[in-house]
Amino acid sequence: MFDDLQSRGFEIEYSSHAKAILEQDFPDIVVELERALGAVSLPITEIIGSGGGEAQLTQRLRRGFHDRGWQKRNIEMKKIVDGVEKDSISHEIDHYHATDRGNFALEIEWNNKDPFFDRDLESFKRLHAEGVIGIGSIITRGSNLQAMLRDLIAGWAHRKRINSFADLKAMGLKRPTERQEKIVQGKIERGASFEDAWASMFFSDKFGQATTHWTKLMDRVARGVGNPCPLLLIGLPSTIVDMNA
Repeated sequence: MFDDLQSRGFEIEYSSHAKAILEQDFPDIVVELERALGAVSLPITEIIGSGGGEAQLTQRLRRGFHDRGWQKRNIEMKKIVDGVEKDSISHEIDHYHATDRGNFALEIEWNNKDPFFDRDLESFKRLHAEGVIGIGSIITRGSNLQAMLRDLIAGWAHRKRINSFADLKAMGLKRPTERQEKIVQGKIERGASFEDAWASMFFSDKFGQATTHWTKLMDRVARGVGNPCPLLLIGLPSTIVDMNA
């Protein structure tokens, strides 16, 4: 299961018997996930040009899952005592797939603040406890991609001969803030090239340790966040990055 994805560097982890449940109850979902993720490509220019709003990669993944019938679903749970509503809580699932063997919930966390993992996992836990979902799944940046991002960004800057902030502007990129410029200048004064100094600053600001990536996700799972909901966790690898696009 997921052999082709793993051969390409995707990280796949299961918890609470999720693997057995997928094999027995959700084999079609496994096929759909393999097809959707097997076609994923991330142009380096999308990483460099990333700003506010939802990343283009996430948008493409969302469209792919929506086209397969995995729709957004808002699930509301109410506590009613003697006909009086005492409590109400809603859970919005970005990709919800209902089958005759149970329901599957999927969230994509490409580059959010890492507390979003707590939200997703706790939501899965509540929905599983109420029998709403059989498995919860999260897709995020894998450990290899996270480790390689800084070098990939620097490699792009060297190939494009980005030697100044003016060069960045000429490429149509947003001008760094005064704070960011000071960080880059400080690294240059300590011996770094402009390309490496800028890449380091850009990576830290956009994809730093406080964002959603594999290590942050696995730390939470190890602490039992979301337990006992069965989980399928998928880490996107550096092999999806297209350095020529």
